[in-house]
Amino acid sequence: MDQAADQAGAVPAAGERSGSAREAVLRRVRAALADRPGPVAVPRDYDRTREAADPLALLAERIEDYRAMVHRVQAAELPARITASLAARGARRMAAPVDLPADWLVPEVAWRLDTDHSSTIEELDGIDGVLTGCAVAVAETGTLVLDAGEAQGRRMLTLLPDYHLCVVRADQVAVSLPEALARLDGTRPLTFVSGPSATSDIELNRVEGVHGPRTLEVVIVDA
Repeated sequence: MDQAADQAGAVPAAGERSGSAREAVLRRVRAALADRPGPVAVPRDYDRTREAADPLALLAERIEDYRAMVHRVQAAELPARITASLAARGARRMAAPVDLPADWLVPEVAWRLDTDHSSTIEELDGIDGVLTGCAVAVAETGTLVLDAGEAQGRRMLTLLPDYHLCVVRADQVAVSLPEALARLDGTRPLTFVSGPSATSDIELNRVEGVHGPRTLEVVIVDA
């Protein structure tokens, strides 16, 4: 209520009261920000590239540090590796992006392709796992990055199933995070995966699978 209305004893309408309160809050925000400092130039002369004797070996080592399983295969061996991984886990029903390479869809399991984003939350939550590719992998941190591009599907696909089998090609491996970021489009939905989903309480008791797959398995295709 403004001072004039208050003095006159007039009662403003609900919309007017709401508008006055909003303007008052905005005036206070503008006043608080009046003396804010200007933009500061951030030096970005840090190392953007790094050398590694064997980036694929480094990636495998760092992924294993996160308690994830890692396999290294040649391209011709990939279907057999997928079959073996799914058999070892007893997976019978797998979800996959609709554009997954055909030879990844091994015949031993039933595939639920996410055609037109048709998979429901209930379906994905009850399925045995998901198989995807990735956009880029960071060797130094053991991180996989998915950007909803080819063979990756939408984010829900890799967050709901309890098991994620991810294929990484050798040409998708960057040594450092800055190198990986340079390959990515920041306007796309980026999902960074560093090991199985895990969190801990105040006493540092680790709990896995709260925010995503409890089990992560990675197949690195050397060539």
